Amino acid sequence: MEIKQQNTLQNVYTIIIKRLMRVLLISANTEKINILPMPLGLLYVAAATINKGHDVRVLDLMTHEESWHPIKEIIELFHPHVIGISVRNIDDQNMHSPKFLLEEVKNTIHYCRSLSDAPIILGGAGYSIFPDAVLAYLEADIGIQGEGEYIFPELLERLEKGMGLGGLPGLYVKGIGFQGKRTFIHDLNALNISGVQSLSSAYNRNLWVPFQTRRGCPMNCSYCSTATIEGRTIRKRPPYIAIEELKVFVEQGFHRFFFVDNTFNLPPSYAKEMCRMIIHQNLNITWQSILYPGKVDEDLIRLMAEAGCREVSLGFESGCERILKNMNKRFDPEEIRTTSLMLKKYGIQQMGFLMLGGPGETRESVLESLNFADSLPLDSLKISQGIRIYPYTTLAKIAISEGLISPDDSLLKPAFYMVREIEDWLEETLNAWMAKRHHWIA
Repeated sequence: MEIKQQNTLQNVYTIIIKRLMRVLLISANTEKINILPMPLGLLYVAAATINKGHDVRVLDLMTHEESWHPIKEIIELFHPHVIGISVRNIDDQNMHSPKFLLEEVKNTIHYCRSLSDAPIILGGAGYSIFPDAVLAYLEADIGIQGEGEYIFPELLERLEKGMGLGGLPGLYVKGIGFQGKRTFIHDLNALNISGVQSLSSAYNRNLWVPFQTRRGCPMNCSYCSTATIEGRTIRKRPPYIAIEELKVFVEQGFHRFFFVDNTFNLPPSYAKEMCRMIIHQNLNITWQSILYPGKVDEDLIRLMAEAGCREVSLGFESGCERILKNMNKRFDPEEIRTTSLMLKKYGIQQMGFLMLGGPGETRESVLESLNFADSLPLDSLKISQGIRIYPYTTLAKIAISEGLISPDDSLLKPAFYMVREIEDWLEETLNAWMAKRHHWIA
């Protein structure tokens, strides 16, 4: 297998072997679904690659009005040995008119092919959910499932030495397949600071900068893909390391941050320590976060407000206790209400979320959720009709058992769970409710 692998790679790749490789990293995302995102993950990979002695350029297509000219310019000037492309989003999770986002990424890859013989390597959150399917659909050469900070530099070393790729964790190779079981970085203390300096001039200083202090989530919500991307164990960066990186952003002129940790308040002790350090360092920043409605106390909310938190995404998803249990949520409606009222008390804006139409949903449970959400002091409410089905989730298993999807469906093309008996009624009902509530959005 190793001999066949090496022969195949020799046929696919023509790389001039050097100790110093020229590496072009492209953030292919141009979709502004929620906020304008800086490619934080790609910057971590860039920093790790530079740390190994390679010459790296980063191109974020989000910062350009059109893609072809900047791609052509950088490839013709830089002549990369390897092109890495980050895949962030697969679709917009809209059941009624889903927007599939990979077609533009495929066009980007084809254009790179027309300008360079360099192998194309995929990574990113979107890729990690569907590694086989995305690699095949985008017609790239290699993909890295999971955290690329360690694997990408190791891959480059093997490529530059002409070595085989067998056993590299999370690696998928065109024409060969899966190479080794993916692993997670347990010691986030070892991560390089992201190297934001390399991209800072491309962004408006009013941008909400994505910032991560933890990876992984143990909550196992029935529909969630986070475990596939980051694992089920919470891995924390030491607070003093995270604060040092925040300082780098602040020194570059950024003062607005979006903590993209899947649950900012888990564990609560860590969240409180982060807040205390932000206050102690007097960073003078404004930030948003994602809050799990359970395991919240007033001391945490007070510290968050004092540290500069101005808005949270409060993903309670339902106001019906039975549906919350179906989703494997570990909180009840009263905990949601308590958290919402505390946020209101300390002046932190809150966007609530409802996901309607999942397993067990009825007209009665929908109305219970709508009335519950209406009773909370929310500044806005995002409502989803139907729930996007992701691989390896409890929701996918339910959908297979009910015959809604086939066991061999990769789910790359968007599929949604919706209780069909209430689908038409749900749309009519939501239209009527939302017509009178302008802070509710679909």
